Amino acid sequence: MLSNIGVPGLILILLVALIVFGPKKLPEIGKAAGQTLREFKKSTKDLTSDVTDEIKEAKEVVKK
Repeated sequence: MLSNIGVPGLILILLVALIVFGPKKLPEIGKAAGQTLREFKKSTKDLTSDVTDEIKEAKEVVKK
């Protein structure tokens, strides 16, 4: 869904955010959003690796 926005849509969103939050608050919001996204990616990567490890262990048990 997000890939359908395009460049003009992103520019419009940034302009609205600039008007609503102001130029001083916008970098703080961007930084917080980036940190949140980074933590989300890290958590999903950890969860995926945990599930993958469990599947590998289960396959080894079945083989024995």
